[in-house]
Amino acid sequence: MKSLKMIAVVAFTMLGTAAFAQTKTDKIKVLGNCGMCKKRIETGLKDAAITSATWDKDNKFLTVSYDSSKITNATIQQKIAGLGHDTPKAKAKNEVYDKLPSCCKYDRTGKTVKAH
Repeated sequence: MKSLKMIAVVAFTMLGTAAFAQTKTDKIKVLGNCGMCKKRIETGLKDAAITSATWDKDNKFLTVSYDSSKITNATIQQKIAGLGHDTPKAKAKNEVYDKLPSCCKYDRTGKTVKAH
C-alpha cells in the first residue's frame, strides 16, 4: 500500500511539472515611442494564453510570458503587428500604422537617429 501511495505522489509531481513546463517567457523587440504605445501593446495582448506582457518604452523590448501549448511566439508577433507595431518577425500593415496617433509613429526603418 505504501508503494502505491509513493507511485501516486511521484505521478502527480511529474504531471504538475509538465504543466509548468508549458509556460515560456520571451523578450521581443517591439517598435513604439510612448505611454500610449505601451498601453496599446500590453492591453492588446490580453489573451487567455498570455499570462503577462510588459513593454519597456526605453529599450523597446516586450517581455511576454505565455502558454506555449496554446500560442506561439510568431502568433504573438502577428498580434503585435495587428496593433500597428513592427517586430522582428512581423511588420504592421501600412494602413494600421497610419492610423496610430502622431506621437506613436516610430521610425519604421529600425535605425536610430543620432542627435547632432
